[in-house]
Amino acid sequence: MTPPAHSMPTRPLGRTGLDVTVLGFGAGGIGNLGYARPDRDAAQAVDAAWAAGIRLFDTAPHYGLGLSERRLGEALRGRSRDEYVLSTKVGRLLRPHPAPTGSDLAAGGFDVPDDLVRVWDFSADGVRRSLEESLVRLGVDRVDIVYVHDPDHAVDDAIRSAIPALIALREQGVIGAVGVGMNQWQAPLRMVQETDLDVVMLAGRYTLLDRSGEQLLDECARRGVAVVSAAPFNSGILARPWPPDGANYDYGAAPDEVLQHARRLARTCQAHGVPLPAAALQFPLRHPAVATVVAGMRSAEQVAAAAGGIRASAPDSLWQAAVGM
Repeated sequence: MTPPAHSMPTRPLGRTGLDVTVLGFGAGGIGNLGYARPDRDAAQAVDAAWAAGIRLFDTAPHYGLGLSERRLGEALRGRSRDEYVLSTKVGRLLRPHPAPTGSDLAAGGFDVPDDLVRVWDFSADGVRRSLEESLVRLGVDRVDIVYVHDPDHAVDDAIRSAIPALIALREQGVIGAVGVGMNQWQAPLRMVQETDLDVVMLAGRYTLLDRSGEQLLDECARRGVAVVSAAPFNSGILARPWPPDGANYDYGAAPDEVLQHARRLARTCQAHGVPLPAAALQFPLRHPAVATVVAGMRSAEQVAAAAGGIRASAPDSLWQAAVGM
């Protein structure tokens, strides 16, 4: 393997045999989440991630109605497929929109034309079709990790159909690891207990600010299931050294008590000489189940900030002070 320009520490991804860098590139932003950015910015963000030593890249059909997968695949083209870990998701098929409005912003949150529509499908056939279509958009012959994406309304379907279909693909050697990716911890806890999952991507529920998912992480540690901690900034409130008025928390305006908690954390970080975003990136990695933190990055500047934050020195006294808050 060619050494990166700047090395990034790696950890084993549970029992999968995969090693992942402790910081992963979340590709939702390059799917024009919230607002549009040109293809050039997406390519530069991926190039910057590669130069920073990041070798884990995560995407999904949902992100920009396939735009994220296409942009990520194009940006990684020409790099050895054996040198990085790639993940995508299943559960939403993309199909022609019968009545497009011109924009996906209202329906899906992405600033792209809505010529396609998402169709929920957690069946075994839907899982296989979704993966096949993702491979085409990415321009690769395999992905390493496949997550069942947001089955909040279809937990039983995910357990009965989607996860077994992915396990069969894993046993056939088509994919490397089977996971579930959600913004809640209760359903993944049931899935970890009832199925043979390899990895859970937990978004926003084990962060410096919100540790509600700790029970899930403890169970994963007991069972050897890896955790990928996503959304470490809780959709923005922890992304700056000082959380501003009107800061976003879980895709909406932060309630005042949450904002004040975040500001107390910011003061604690300042007192220990660590920027709040750096502490937010590093905190999840302190749990033994967590293999990596995946943060959304849509520009080279955001990549540089995240790479710097994950490498920042943080004294034990910071964690002792913050954990009790």
